[in-house]
Amino acid sequence: MLIEPLGFEAALRRAQGAVSEAAREAFGVPASMAQAELSEAMLYALEGGKALRAFLVYESARLHEQSEHSAREAALAVECIHAYSLIHDDLPCMDDDDLRRGKPTVHKKWNEHTAVLAGDALQAKGFELLASEDLPNAMKLLHGMAVASGHNGMVGGQMMDIAAETSAAPLSLDEIKAVQRGKTGALIRWSATAGPVMAWADCAGLETYGDRLGLAFQIADDILDVEGDVEVTGKAVGKDAGAGKATFVSLLGLDAAKRQAKDLVEEACEALSIYQDDAECLREAARFVISRRK
Repeated sequence: MLIEPLGFEAALRRAQGAVSEAAREAFGVPASMAQAELSEAMLYALEGGKALRAFLVYESARLHEQSEHSAREAALAVECIHAYSLIHDDLPCMDDDDLRRGKPTVHKKWNEHTAVLAGDALQAKGFELLASEDLPNAMKLLHGMAVASGHNGMVGGQMMDIAAETSAAPLSLDEIKAVQRGKTGALIRWSATAGPVMAWADCAGLETYGDRLGLAFQIADDILDVEGDVEVTGKAVGKDAGAGKATFVSLLGLDAAKRQAKDLVEEACEALSIYQDDAECLREAARFVISRRK
Protein backbone atom coordinates (compact mmCIF):
# COMPACT_ATOMS: atom_id res chain seq x y z
CA MET A 1 0.00 0.00 0.00
CA LEU A 2 1.35 3.41 -0.99
CA ILE A 3 1.50 6.31 1.46
CA GLU A 4 -1.35 8.80 1.43
CA PRO A 5 -0.38 12.49 1.09
CA LEU A 6 -1.33 14.49 4.18
CA GLY A 7 -0.75 17.97 5.59
CA PHE A 8 2.27 18.43 7.81
CA GLU A 9 0.63 18.07 11.22
CA ALA A 10 -1.35 14.99 10.18
CA ALA A 11 1.72 13.45 8.53
CA LEU A 12 3.77 14.05 11.67
CA ARG A 13 1.08 12.40 13.82
CA ARG A 14 1.01 9.46 11.40
CA ALA A 15 4.75 8.97 11.81
CA GLN A 16 4.50 9.22 15.60
CA GLY A 17 1.70 6.66 15.72
CA ALA A 18 3.43 4.30 13.31
CA VAL A 19 6.66 4.31 15.34
CA SER A 20 4.81 3.69 18.60
CA GLU A 21 2.78 0.80 17.17
CA ALA A 22 5.72 -0.72 15.29
CA ALA A 23 7.96 -0.58 18.36
CA ARG A 24 5.52 -2.54 20.50
CA GLU A 25 5.32 -5.20 17.80
CA ALA A 26 9.07 -5.28 17.11
CA PHE A 27 10.21 -5.64 20.72
CA GLY A 28 8.11 -8.79 21.16
CA VAL A 29 7.13 -10.61 24.34
CA PRO A 30 9.90 -10.50 26.99
CA ALA A 31 11.17 -13.89 28.16
CA SER A 32 12.07 -12.74 31.66
CA MET A 33 11.43 -9.96 34.19
CA ALA A 34 14.82 -8.45 33.39
CA GLN A 35 14.04 -8.38 29.65
CA ALA A 36 10.64 -6.86 30.43
CA GLU A 37 12.34 -4.03 32.28
CA LEU A 38 14.75 -3.53 29.39
CA SER A 39 11.89 -3.40 26.87
CA GLU A 40 10.03 -0.93 29.08
CA ALA A 41 13.06 1.35 29.17
CA MET A 42 13.45 1.10 25.38
CA LEU A 43 9.80 2.02 24.78
CA TYR A 44 10.05 4.82 27.35
CA ALA A 45 12.98 6.33 25.43
CA LEU A 46 10.99 6.29 22.18
CA GLU A 47 7.89 7.94 23.65
CA GLY A 48 7.11 11.63 23.56
CA GLY A 49 9.44 12.69 20.75
CA LYS A 50 8.57 14.66 17.64
CA ALA A 51 9.40 11.67 15.39
CA LEU A 52 10.79 14.15 12.85
CA ARG A 53 13.19 11.59 11.43
CA ALA A 54 10.39 9.04 11.04
CA PHE A 55 8.29 11.72 9.32
CA LEU A 56 11.13 12.43 6.88
CA VAL A 57 11.39 8.73 6.06
CA TYR A 58 7.65 8.56 5.38
CA GLU A 59 7.61 11.67 3.21
CA SER A 60 10.70 10.78 1.19
CA ALA A 61 9.23 7.29 0.69
CA ARG A 62 5.90 8.78 -0.39
CA LEU A 63 7.61 11.03 -2.96
CA HIS A 64 9.26 7.95 -4.45
CA GLU A 65 6.17 5.69 -4.33
CA GLN A 66 7.54 3.29 -1.73
CA SER A 67 5.19 1.18 0.35
CA GLU A 68 3.95 2.14 3.78
CA HIS A 69 5.40 -1.10 5.16
CA SER A 70 8.91 -0.19 3.98
CA ALA A 71 8.57 3.34 5.32
CA ARG A 72 7.36 2.04 8.69
CA GLU A 73 10.33 -0.31 9.12
CA ALA A 74 12.90 2.31 8.12
CA ALA A 75 11.17 4.96 10.24
CA LEU A 76 11.29 2.82 13.37
CA ALA A 77 14.91 1.94 12.65
CA VAL A 78 16.07 5.56 12.60
CA GLU A 79 13.99 6.46 15.66
CA CYS A 80 15.59 3.53 17.54
CA ILE A 81 19.07 4.80 16.63
CA HIS A 82 18.10 8.35 17.60
CA ALA A 83 16.60 7.23 20.92
CA TYR A 84 19.71 5.23 21.78
CA SER A 85 21.86 8.31 21.16
CA LEU A 86 19.68 10.43 23.45
CA ILE A 87 19.86 7.87 26.27
CA HIS A 88 23.64 7.80 26.07
CA ASP A 89 23.97 11.59 25.63
CA ASP A 90 22.01 12.10 28.86
CA LEU A 91 24.31 9.88 30.96
CA PRO A 92 26.44 11.46 33.71
CA CYS A 93 29.62 10.69 31.74
CA MET A 94 28.36 12.86 28.86
CA ASP A 95 25.77 15.66 29.16
CA ASP A 96 24.53 14.56 32.61
CA ASP A 97 20.89 15.53 32.02
CA ASP A 98 18.01 14.67 34.34
CA LEU A 99 15.16 15.70 32.03
CA ARG A 100 14.27 14.69 28.48
CA ARG A 101 10.96 15.30 26.70
CA GLY A 102 9.47 16.59 29.94
CA LYS A 103 10.16 13.44 31.95
CA PRO A 104 13.11 11.90 33.82
CA THR A 105 15.91 10.60 31.63
CA VAL A 106 16.29 6.82 31.45
CA HIS A 107 19.22 6.68 33.88
CA LYS A 108 17.21 8.75 36.37
CA LYS A 109 14.01 6.69 36.07
CA TRP A 110 15.93 3.40 36.28
CA ASN A 111 19.72 3.44 36.71
CA GLU A 112 22.86 3.85 34.64
CA HIS A 113 23.32 0.20 33.67
CA THR A 114 19.72 -0.04 32.44
CA ALA A 115 20.21 3.15 30.44
CA VAL A 116 23.39 1.86 28.80
CA LEU A 117 21.82 -1.49 27.94
CA ALA A 118 18.56 0.05 26.69
CA GLY A 119 20.62 2.27 24.38
CA ASP A 120 22.68 -0.69 23.19
CA ALA A 121 19.53 -2.71 22.52
CA LEU A 122 17.87 0.13 20.61
CA GLN A 123 20.94 0.52 18.42
CA ALA A 124 20.96 -3.22 17.67
CA LYS A 125 17.22 -3.18 16.92
CA GLY A 126 17.66 -0.31 14.49
CA PHE A 127 20.18 -2.27 12.43
CA GLU A 128 18.12 -5.46 12.73
CA LEU A 129 15.13 -3.68 11.20
CA LEU A 130 17.18 -2.39 8.28
CA ALA A 131 18.54 -5.87 7.58
CA SER A 132 15.04 -7.07 6.63
CA GLU A 133 14.75 -8.84 3.28
CA ASP A 134 11.50 -6.94 2.75
CA LEU A 135 13.24 -3.57 2.50
CA PRO A 136 14.23 -2.51 -1.02
CA ASN A 137 17.92 -1.64 -1.36
CA ALA A 138 18.44 -2.74 2.24
CA MET A 139 22.22 -2.99 1.93
CA LYS A 140 22.54 0.67 0.95
CA LEU A 141 20.17 1.70 3.74
CA LEU A 142 22.27 -0.31 6.20
CA HIS A 143 25.56 1.10 4.98
CA GLY A 144 24.19 4.62 5.02
CA MET A 145 22.97 4.20 8.59
CA ALA A 146 26.31 2.80 9.71
CA VAL A 147 28.10 5.83 8.28
CA ALA A 148 25.52 8.32 9.56
CA SER A 149 25.56 6.96 13.10
CA GLY A 150 29.26 6.09 13.41
CA HIS A 151 32.60 7.82 13.84
CA ASN A 152 32.15 9.94 10.71
CA GLY A 153 28.59 10.85 11.67
CA MET A 154 26.58 11.12 14.88
CA VAL A 155 29.09 9.53 17.28
CA GLY A 156 31.99 11.45 15.77
CA GLY A 157 30.04 14.69 16.09
CA GLN A 158 29.30 13.95 19.74
CA MET A 159 32.99 13.25 20.38
CA MET A 160 33.97 16.56 18.78
CA ASP A 161 31.33 18.35 20.83
CA ILE A 162 32.59 16.87 24.11
CA ALA A 163 36.23 17.57 23.21
CA ALA A 164 35.36 21.21 22.53
CA GLU A 165 34.22 21.66 26.14
CA THR A 166 37.81 21.37 27.38
CA SER A 167 39.54 22.91 24.37
CA ALA A 168 41.76 25.95 24.94
CA ALA A 169 40.01 27.83 22.13
CA PRO A 170 36.29 27.89 21.30
CA LEU A 171 35.10 26.30 18.07
CA SER A 172 34.88 28.45 14.95
CA LEU A 173 31.64 28.70 12.98
CA ASP A 174 32.90 26.21 10.39
CA GLU A 175 33.90 23.79 13.16
CA ILE A 176 30.47 24.08 14.79
CA LYS A 177 28.86 23.29 11.43
CA ALA A 178 31.11 20.23 11.10
CA VAL A 179 30.14 19.04 14.59
CA GLN A 180 26.43 19.49 13.98
CA ARG A 181 26.47 17.96 10.49
CA GLY A 182 27.59 14.82 12.32
CA LYS A 183 25.90 14.96 15.70
CA THR A 184 22.47 16.21 14.58
CA GLY A 185 22.48 16.35 10.81
CA ALA A 186 23.66 12.89 9.81
CA LEU A 187 20.50 11.03 10.87
CA ILE A 188 18.31 13.79 9.44
CA ARG A 189 20.07 13.47 6.07
CA TRP A 190 19.73 9.68 6.19
CA SER A 191 16.01 9.99 6.89
CA ALA A 192 15.43 12.52 4.13
CA THR A 193 17.13 10.28 1.57
CA ALA A 194 15.67 6.94 2.68
CA GLY A 195 12.89 7.17 0.06
CA PRO A 196 15.08 7.67 -3.01
CA VAL A 197 17.55 5.08 -1.69
CA MET A 198 14.73 2.51 -1.49
CA ALA A 199 13.64 3.52 -5.00
CA TRP A 200 17.22 3.37 -6.36
CA ALA A 201 16.71 7.00 -7.38
CA ASP A 202 18.76 10.21 -7.33
CA CYS A 203 19.18 11.51 -3.77
CA ALA A 204 20.73 14.93 -4.53
CA GLY A 205 17.71 17.14 -3.89
CA LEU A 206 16.66 15.43 -0.68
CA GLU A 207 20.27 15.21 0.53
CA THR A 208 20.64 18.99 0.19
CA TYR A 209 17.27 19.42 1.88
CA GLY A 210 18.32 17.17 4.77
CA ASP A 211 21.66 18.91 5.17
CA ARG A 212 20.13 22.39 5.41
CA LEU A 213 17.30 21.14 7.59
CA GLY A 214 19.76 19.56 10.03
CA LEU A 215 21.72 22.78 10.44
CA ALA A 216 18.54 24.84 10.82
CA PHE A 217 17.30 22.37 13.43
CA GLN A 218 20.50 22.79 15.46
CA ILE A 219 20.40 26.57 15.26
CA ALA A 220 16.81 26.42 16.52
CA ASP A 221 18.02 24.24 19.41
CA ASP A 222 20.73 26.78 20.24
CA ILE A 223 18.12 29.55 20.21
CA LEU A 224 15.80 27.54 22.47
CA ASP A 225 18.67 27.11 24.93
CA VAL A 226 18.68 30.91 25.22
CA GLU A 227 14.99 31.78 24.85
CA GLY A 228 13.25 28.52 25.77
CA ASP A 229 11.20 27.67 28.84
CA VAL A 230 11.97 24.35 30.53
CA GLU A 231 8.23 23.78 31.05
CA VAL A 232 7.73 23.93 27.28
CA THR A 233 10.97 22.46 25.95
CA GLY A 234 10.86 19.51 28.37
CA LYS A 235 14.63 19.69 28.92
CA ALA A 236 17.15 21.92 30.65
CA VAL A 237 17.83 25.34 29.11
CA GLY A 238 20.70 27.77 29.57
CA LYS A 239 23.25 24.96 29.70
CA ASP A 240 25.33 26.16 26.74
CA ALA A 241 25.97 29.62 28.15
CA GLY A 242 26.58 28.18 31.61
CA ALA A 243 29.27 25.89 30.21
CA GLY A 244 30.80 28.63 28.06
CA LYS A 245 30.07 26.50 25.00
CA ALA A 246 30.46 27.92 21.50
CA THR A 247 27.17 27.75 19.61
CA PHE A 248 25.61 29.37 16.57
CA VAL A 249 24.08 31.94 18.91
CA SER A 250 27.27 32.70 20.83
CA LEU A 251 29.21 33.25 17.60
CA LEU A 252 26.59 34.94 15.44
CA GLY A 253 24.37 36.61 18.03
CA LEU A 254 20.68 35.84 18.48
CA ASP A 255 19.29 37.89 15.58
CA ALA A 256 21.92 36.75 13.08
CA ALA A 257 21.41 33.13 14.15
CA LYS A 258 17.69 33.46 13.47
CA ARG A 259 18.43 34.94 10.03
CA GLN A 260 20.85 32.11 9.30
CA ALA A 261 18.20 29.55 10.21
CA LYS A 262 15.67 31.22 7.89
CA ASP A 263 18.20 31.27 5.05
CA LEU A 264 18.88 27.57 5.56
CA VAL A 265 15.16 26.80 5.44
CA GLU A 266 14.86 28.72 2.16
CA GLU A 267 17.74 26.69 0.72
CA ALA A 268 16.13 23.47 1.96
CA CYS A 269 12.84 24.36 0.28
CA GLU A 270 14.56 25.33 -2.96
CA ALA A 271 16.25 21.92 -3.08
CA LEU A 272 12.79 20.33 -3.37
CA SER A 273 11.94 22.08 -6.66
CA ILE A 274 12.16 18.80 -8.60
CA TYR A 275 9.14 17.52 -6.64
CA GLN A 276 7.10 20.71 -7.23
CA ASP A 277 3.92 20.95 -5.12
CA ASP A 278 4.12 17.31 -4.05
CA ALA A 279 6.86 18.27 -1.56
CA GLU A 280 4.85 20.99 0.20
CA CYS A 281 4.61 18.86 3.33
CA LEU A 282 8.42 18.80 3.55
CA ARG A 283 8.51 22.56 3.08
CA GLU A 284 6.09 22.92 5.99
CA ALA A 285 8.39 20.70 8.05
CA ALA A 286 11.34 22.99 7.33
CA ARG A 287 9.37 26.02 8.46
CA PHE A 288 8.22 24.14 11.57
CA VAL A 289 11.81 23.30 12.56
CA ILE A 290 12.69 26.95 13.18
CA SER A 291 9.33 27.99 14.67
CA ARG A 292 9.00 25.19 17.24
CA ARG A 293 9.08 25.86 20.96
CA LYS A 294 10.51 22.48 21.99
